[in-house]
Amino acid sequence: MTMNSGDTAWVLAASAMVLLMTPGLAFFYGGMVRAKSVLNMMMMSFVTIGIVSVLWTIFGYGLAFGDSGSGLYGTIGLSHLAESVNSMTNNGGAYPIPVLAFSAFQLMFAVITPALISGAIADRTKISAWIMFCTIWVTVVYFPVAHWVFFFGTKHKDGSVTGAGWLASRGVLDFAGGTAVHINAGAAALALAIVLGKRVGFARTPMKPHNIPLVLIGTGLLWFGWFGFNAGSALGANGTAALALINTQVATAAALLGWIIVEKIKDRHMTTLGAASGAVAGLVAITPACAFVSPMGAVVIGLVAGAICALAVSLKYKFGFDDSLDVVGVHLVGGIVGTLSIGFLATTSVNSAGGNGLFHHGGLSLLGKQALGAGSVFAYSFVISFVLGMIIKHTIGFRISEEDEVSGIDLAEHQESGYEFGLASGSFAQRLVSAKEGAQS
Repeated sequence: MTMNSGDTAWVLAASAMVLLMTPGLAFFYGGMVRAKSVLNMMMMSFVTIGIVSVLWTIFGYGLAFGDSGSGLYGTIGLSHLAESVNSMTNNGGAYPIPVLAFSAFQLMFAVITPALISGAIADRTKISAWIMFCTIWVTVVYFPVAHWVFFFGTKHKDGSVTGAGWLASRGVLDFAGGTAVHINAGAAALALAIVLGKRVGFARTPMKPHNIPLVLIGTGLLWFGWFGFNAGSALGANGTAALALINTQVATAAALLGWIIVEKIKDRHMTTLGAASGAVAGLVAITPACAFVSPMGAVVIGLVAGAICALAVSLKYKFGFDDSLDVVGVHLVGGIVGTLSIGFLATTSVNSAGGNGLFHHGGLSLLGKQALGAGSVFAYSFVISFVLGMIIKHTIGFRISEEDEVSGIDLAEHQESGYEFGLASGSFAQRLVSAKEGAQS
């Protein structure tokens, strides 16, 4: 087989699009926090890019996509990415794209997954603690889980395939990361929200987003980048990529509408924040299913996810955990909705590599497999994240002081502020004093 330049070009472009999602997430989260926390919130996303990129090169790719034969994790040790720039991807089958292109694409998935977690612990997290958590979490949680879900084994010359991840080998379908990315991140977010505790004034003091336009800019960047996330997972410029792209669009649009309809019924108004959140919920839910359902199925997934996630964000008040930016309500719940929806709506009429769900005469078998995938990833990520969070809490400390939280984490942790209102008002006051002194003289 020879390398396909068109497929390679698409995967390279999709990799860049997925990378753009993390700065987009920084804008999305940054706009949702209060003005005194915007830089810290955005910094958590950007520092994640640095940490994960380096770890991926050293050993992350090997852990995620090396063939150890265990089904639980890949090869431990240095990644073998530089063996040959012309070597092609072998992941349960041969793909006519360079292994370096495949690695770059999967790296961007690894980058955004821990960044998603940060929204649950906004306003109160030490940046040093976040760096430590992120470094260990991607190593012991994300890389192995990616192997479970995304590694389809090594295809040998005799046609046999060995070493597939244990969920992939059991027929769990996840085209672009509903389990490995969203349920994984959502479970960790829930664990850390419990470990860190509530923000000062939670449920008593208004904590409204300080910049809704910034949230909408972030949503737009996420929506754009998500086409690379989902359609790029076809690893080629082909019909599967086209199916994933159109399903991503229509599901996201439907979820946006589903969220604001719930808002209108429940609160008598539709908000721009709700529209943005609904769009993200739709993007999350369609991620695992985008290449396994029809466009009409994608619309159903979007509407259901938008409505359920709109209701789910209030669970933190009912159960008393402070998920600052609704990572649990959107990513965990949306990821579960999308993963399980495959068991109902998947059809081989659009993709023979998928399966038939309950509504397409497939019985309950596929739904059971999807439940296994969702449940196992949730349990593993939650337990490990909770233990890791508690270790950090009782060693270097995970949370800033109450005084620093009240005064503003940006100044406390970074000696910076996102908006120099103080300097501007100070300059104006100085001019007033000078004018008065001049008038008196």
